[in-house]
Amino acid sequence: MSSGVFPISLYEELLPKLVAILELTQQPEGTANPQAKQKLLQATNAFKNAIAQAKDFAVNLPGGELTIAEQDAVIKMLETLKERKRAQLAEFASRNVMSSSMADDIKMEIDSMASTPANRD
Repeated sequence: MSSGVFPISLYEELLPKLVAILELTQQPEGTANPQAKQKLLQATNAFKNAIAQAKDFAVNLPGGELTIAEQDAVIKMLETLKERKRAQLAEFASRNVMSSSMADDIKMEIDSMASTPANRD
């Protein structure tokens, strides 16, 4: 089973498979002849397999082992973290940032200091 991909088609197939079983059991000849019994057995097995796969997938969903209260606590913690990050970004965005021309001026000043000979008395 691949993680991160929810097999919607697996669940969409359940109802048609159940309908097929019901239609086979409601036929006038019922399950009296061997062919009808075989069709019903195949349809029933296909439905059982699909149910088992759907159940297995549902049981193994990430986070499925957590209770509702635990899931709520994780969600609250993540929302708090998200709000903290937003506040940090807003604070960062409100700061004065040195313009590139100011940075060039500082760089030139540093460069000119580096090329000036030291006064030695």
